[in-house]
Amino acid sequence: MVGLPARGKSYIVFNVGNARRVNETSQHHDQSAQFFNPDNKDGAKIRDELAMMVLDQLIDWLKSGGRVAIHDATNSTIQRRKLLIDRLSREPEIKVLLLESVCTDKKVLERNFRLKLSGPDYKDKDPAVALSDFRHRVANYERAYETVGDWEEENDIQYCKLVNVGKKVIAFNISGYLSGQCIFYLMNFNLAERQIFVTRHGESEDNLTGRIGGDAALTEKGRKFSRALARFVKSRRISFALDLAKRKIKEEEEAKDPMKDSDEEEEERDEGKRVKERAESISNSQFTIWTSMLKRSMQTAESFDPDEYDIKSREGMTYEEIKQSHPQEFEARQKNKLFYRYPGMGGESYIDVIHRLQSMIIELERMSQSCLIITHRVVLRILLGYLLEWSQTQMPHMLVPIHT
Repeated sequence: MVGLPARGKSYIVFNVGNARRVNETSQHHDQSAQFFNPDNKDGAKIRDELAMMVLDQLIDWLKSGGRVAIHDATNSTIQRRKLLIDRLSREPEIKVLLLESVCTDKKVLERNFRLKLSGPDYKDKDPAVALSDFRHRVANYERAYETVGDWEEENDIQYCKLVNVGKKVIAFNISGYLSGQCIFYLMNFNLAERQIFVTRHGESEDNLTGRIGGDAALTEKGRKFSRALARFVKSRRISFALDLAKRKIKEEEEAKDPMKDSDEEEEERDEGKRVKERAESISNSQFTIWTSMLKRSMQTAESFDPDEYDIKSREGMTYEEIKQSHPQEFEARQKNKLFYRYPGMGGESYIDVIHRLQSMIIELERMSQSCLIITHRVVLRILLGYLLEWSQTQMPHMLVPIHT
């Protein structure tokens, strides 16, 4: 990663800032804005050493089986990037892709600045003092900042520059499947606050008998769940809209005057009216419902999209029947649920369904509106595994009972 502070880089794994904070505790270094002054040679030396230490951790992780790792730091000078790339050049199996996050939107920057106040560097400090210190830190970085561009192009280093959260994307020398997929993902990524509801369909007639697949209708209990689901989603959408409206209005007020005291009764009444109006606007915004094409999902809500996990030749049987009539298949599935593929035309494993859902997940990231996905057990496990960051080995064993 490359970019000034508060540009949206830190949704990451190998974070140099975390290492710096651990080092601060043990070494008692001053971590105020002065530590980030480019004229502070000792501070610069420490920051470079920490960046290289975290890079070594990243390399070890990749060598142990990892596929994509992100070095999260400002890396905002050519000298720093050269240090990192020189070290990585000794690892021929590792390809380098520089991702620079540029933000010129003052509203987004102001919001990001304030988010930093609740972060580990400033959470226990006076907000006004902390905000002032962070602004000075950013100013120090800006003095030495060298954007990605000419040097990288002269050295054929692939990079992608994201401007204002993907409104503009500049890519250079992108080669290879993983690099291309990273760029594709980033081009569809957005930071809009939204709700994502994921649920299994209501109980069907086949659920009562334990039969796999099929296209049975909902039971009365399933229809009752459908009605309860609609009430639940409506209630959560209202709560979300109110909370989001309050935060947006607070951010707008703080952006105008960070030190303003808004506790007076008249101002509170005015704010309450504005919150209500904003919340109604948010609540009435577009809400998308996706279902599978099977009857039990479409009866839980009207819409369409990813098809049921396809069992084909074993569809309509119970797991107990499969165990009795096809014991070898049953045992193979128990040993490796992730890769076991049901036999017959169109039979799928969990890995097959994961690949099938990739385009749906990209669309989920691209959407800025809230949505409800009504699906089936396997797809639900995969989506929850993605959203909750469960590993592929954990995901197939996730408990997702009916009406989850």
